[in-house]
Amino acid sequence: MTTASESPAAEQTLAATFTGHRAHLVGVAYRLTGSVADAEDAVQEAWLRLSGLSDRARTDIRDLRGWLTTVVGRICLDRLRSAAVRRERYVGQWLPEPVVTSGEDDPLDAVVRDDGVRMAALVVLDRLTPEQRVAFVLHDAFDVPFAEIADSLGCTVTTARQHASRGRRAVAEADPPPRVALEEQREVLERFLAAVASGDLDAVVSLLHPDVVMVGDGGGKAKTAVHVVSGADKVARLILGLMRRYGDVEGRPALVNGDLGLVFAAQGELTPRVEAIVVRDGRVAGVYDMSNPDKLGHVPFPEAP
Repeated sequence: MTTASESPAAEQTLAATFTGHRAHLVGVAYRLTGSVADAEDAVQEAWLRLSGLSDRARTDIRDLRGWLTTVVGRICLDRLRSAAVRRERYVGQWLPEPVVTSGEDDPLDAVVRDDGVRMAALVVLDRLTPEQRVAFVLHDAFDVPFAEIADSLGCTVTTARQHASRGRRAVAEADPPPRVALEEQREVLERFLAAVASGDLDAVVSLLHPDVVMVGDGGGKAKTAVHVVSGADKVARLILGLMRRYGDVEGRPALVNGDLGLVFAAQGELTPRVEAIVVRDGRVAGVYDMSNPDKLGHVPFPEAP
């Protein structure tokens, strides 16, 4: 054990070391849970577990970053299992919490740089079981050994490998659109918004991918599409119908999970929301409308126009 005089210095050193790993751990936790709040809570709990260890136990940790990653994975598994129970009572579709960043020294900027946290990828991860998600993400994205994953899941190494394999296969079959360059996203989004503003159905349809989907998450607390809307014609008609209903609303372009999207402040009957836009083959392939206020508490909304 450290002496009383050494303890404050040792604690400061430990805290500084942990801070160096914090962005990585938030990224791990967010990719596992799809929740900013749960990610931050998981990282804080990991710190408490580390700081609560004896000096001897800390010395036995050969790879602190790996140890912390595994601890965060175990904490997130519990949160995923709790979320699965909550979803059984959830109203409408469930989407991950959006991460809106400025791209300028934003503390969450390091998190959204990872291709695996783009909205299209997280939506697919949400379809996995908690065990599949933890095993797949920890192994394939962060190189955690299956022995450690098995310990976190409370199963054999063989079973942990099976969970990861099933998760990997599900993601491959879902084929989420890859991230495209921001400049291409900007061009597509500008043309799409101009078409919507014109009210021309054919123009809007031409800028939508044939397999486009529009998914809303209001959690029963804000208005949005309750069911998934698929197909260019149906999505175009829904968007234009919403424009006619809410009038001339204005969304601010922003980085949503590292891709271009729109942030809407409250305007008339329109409640605050974040829309993630997915681009594929030069057209809009996905619109994810997140209006559940419980998932938007950390979003920096602009003042209403």
